[in-house]
Amino acid sequence: MKIAVCVKQISDPSEPQAIDPTTMRLTRGSKAILDDSDAYGVEIALRLAEAGGGGEVVLISMAPNQEVQGVRTGLAMGAASAVVVSDPLLAGADALTTAKVLASVAARIGADFVVAATESTDGYTGTVPAQIAALLGWPALTFAKQIELRGSTLSIQRQTEDGYDVVEADLPAVVSVTAGVVEPRYPSFKGIMSAKSKPVEQLSLGDLGLSISIDEQVISVTDAQARAAGQIVEDDGTAEVEIMNYLAQIKVL
Repeated sequence: MKIAVCVKQISDPSEPQAIDPTTMRLTRGSKAILDDSDAYGVEIALRLAEAGGGGEVVLISMAPNQEVQGVRTGLAMGAASAVVVSDPLLAGADALTTAKVLASVAARIGADFVVAATESTDGYTGTVPAQIAALLGWPALTFAKQIELRGSTLSIQRQTEDGYDVVEADLPAVVSVTAGVVEPRYPSFKGIMSAKSKPVEQLSLGDLGLSISIDEQVISVTDAQARAAGQIVEDDGTAEVEIMNYLAQIKVL
């Protein structure tokens, strides 16, 4: 069984973050690291592979300048190999373009299923896993807080506001995991050393037979609207009426 894990290499959060006023994109520091949220995906994939008696975990990533620093962390955790897609045309790519690239890589390597974090810590769109599933024509099992693989059936506990739902699907499938689904292992010294020699395939858009257009890129960024001050209701005997009127006004009631 081959498990593809989507991993994102992000700028080190400890370094200053800024938006380049010329390109309107996040400036990248000198150090790229594995997104913390993706460490959960790597860990659950490794556990499923181990439980299945020796599956193969392959990391798939899209990064500028053939970046591999963050991928090496996942390899040090135990993943067998990685595929990194780098192409100047991908600068500023949106979530759908990212999904197209990752879905193409998953199909290219013959993945039996794909594991991804619910969302990245620098993008927060939360749409890429479902988009990958739609592009591949596979079922999407999202917000998994627990995963079990029984033969060719994937079963998850899907986190909800009231608890969880049990959702099942036959492979191939895409599953997105929440933080805390497992406790990611720390790379051992042996793992760190072995990661240096593990294969990392570098691909371009041409290798995948893909092309993108300008309308599939992020072209501008604006500041989020500042949160307005809340309304204070002092109880002088009419607070209940004021609150009910307010709730009716915002169409809660």
